[in-house]
Amino acid sequence: MANETLRTIEKRIRMLKRRLIDVGNLRPGTLSVQYRNPAEKKIPFNQISYTHKGKSRSEYVRAENLDTVRREIDAYKRFKSLLGQLLELSIQASRIRCGTRSAHQVIETAPSGST
Repeated sequence: MANETLRTIEKRIRMLKRRLIDVGNLRPGTLSVQYRNPAEKKIPFNQISYTHKGKSRSEYVRAENLDTVRREIDAYKRFKSLLGQLLELSIQASRIRCGTRSAHQVIETAPSGST
């Protein structure tokens, strides 16, 4: 039972690694519309806000770059999700290999919809 479970988990790990390769260009952050005159909501501009290496940053985004930045933000979100799933499965596989948990316990805690 443990060997079958381990093989299943390792198969899912390989699939997630393949999906990680295809994620594309990444950019953390959130896009928002800000105003140069917020009281009157005049002169809007696009801004990306993110934290990197413990520092918060905000940058202006030109209108012609909005689609590219949105794709990069979406790719980053997919990357983080895939990485979380990969880590969860890797921990489960390690527990089976090291005998710290039974196969039955691992199946019960497997993340749903992770493939």
